[in-house]
Amino acid sequence: MERHFYTGKGIGVAMLDTGIYPHIDFGDRIWGFCDFVSNKKQIYDDNGHGTCVAGILGGSGAASDGRYRGMAPECGLVALKVLDRFGNGSRVDVLRAFSWIIMNREQYRIRVVNISVGTTYRTRNDHDDLVRGVEKLWDEGLVVVAAAGNQGPDPGSVTAPGCSKKIITVGSSDMLTGERAVSGRGPTFECVCKPDLVAPGKRITACAPGKGNPYGVKSGTSMSTPLVSGAVALALQKDPLLTNVDIKMMLRDSSVDMGLPRNLQGWGKFDCKKFLSL
Repeated sequence: MERHFYTGKGIGVAMLDTGIYPHIDFGDRIWGFCDFVSNKKQIYDDNGHGTCVAGILGGSGAASDGRYRGMAPECGLVALKVLDRFGNGSRVDVLRAFSWIIMNREQYRIRVVNISVGTTYRTRNDHDDLVRGVEKLWDEGLVVVAAAGNQGPDPGSVTAPGCSKKIITVGSSDMLTGERAVSGRGPTFECVCKPDLVAPGKRITACAPGKGNPYGVKSGTSMSTPLVSGAVALALQKDPLLTNVDIKMMLRDSSVDMGLPRNLQGWGKFDCKKFLSL
């Protein structure tokens, strides 16, 4: 029987983060870059978080003979820098990035938006602006995947915009209980159960910027989120007609129950093989 392997080829994924380093694992697949922090034209990442997220999502593993390959190693990467070198950013820059995605989605073939950032928002207006912005992306037909944040374990600790009821929110399956129980959990302001699902996020090895060690180790829901985003790129390559609602229901139906409360684990743990088989 003929076997088909999906790599995410032809699918553009926009990533809101600290930027991206031109790592060997990305080859010529950095399709776009826009710096909303310093307005620089040259591709860069002065923090490392964005490069790690991009590696988990779409690194080829070239520098490790395939050992540290990302989920969708042939997808197109569109890096939108909304965080500075300290990992700080503004609501205004995030909203500008949302508008940029809508304006440029066709040019860069963007089908997926990965948001491995979140805020505990200072005011309800800040929260509402971010949620409205991310839900506009969803309403445009994009698959939006956001981190639940690392503000747990208290209830109501999912960060914005991951608290949106429409988008797909990801927590860390290995950071739900015990000493490292930091994965954000619901319910949200609107009493919506969140996260939607969980995926591994503890001590994940992925691409690092600079000329030293090509890989580094990071933990958090930021690392869990691109695992799901990359798998979504694979599914969209397999069937480009899938809608964002289709994808969300496929994730629901393929998640594995961990036996934990709904506001802790969501539908359950992400199962890539089961997800792609649907």
